[in-house]
Amino acid sequence: MLIVLGGLPGTGKTAMARELVARLPSAYLRIDTIEAALMNMSALGDVGPAGYVLAYELAKSNLALGMTVVADCVNPLSVTREAWRAVAAGASSGLLEIEVVCSDPVEHRRRVESREADIPGLTLPTWEAVLRHEYEAWTTGRLVIDSALVSASEAAALILESSAHVAGSNGAVLAHASPHRPS
Repeated sequence: MLIVLGGLPGTGKTAMARELVARLPSAYLRIDTIEAALMNMSALGDVGPAGYVLAYELAKSNLALGMTVVADCVNPLSVTREAWRAVAAGASSGLLEIEVVCSDPVEHRRRVESREADIPGLTLPTWEAVLRHEYEAWTTGRLVIDSALVSASEAAALILESSAHVAGSNGAVLAHASPHRPS
């Protein structure tokens, strides 16, 4: 199964992905890690789509081995989303697409401004850069998780539950859902 977490920087994708891989044996592909390594190797300021292209290939090889793959990326464009779908289809793998949002702009800004890089050489975006980030609206089904409403641990549980449904439906993409914290 391919599980792709996408969303703007600072929404909580990495925290959720880490919780998920702690519970689910899987290959973890973090685009930030791949892009930072490419930049450190080549001294390029912009690696363009290279990080995603490498991640697609790594995902393909791990899916071919029967591994679950968790991809942690902004996934901002329909072309990147389509590429992940093609990876899953090419591997005859189930696919769970997740859009991570933070509906509380004050909290989202706090997270962005208080983060510290955990990858050597990674420059984190400013709040202004996050606001200007190119991010196309989704037009396909996905699981939407609002990190202002659920913790990373709760999100991981939702993802595991949803992945079981996807696996049981022969790999179909999960339709849009929005979890809410119980009152």
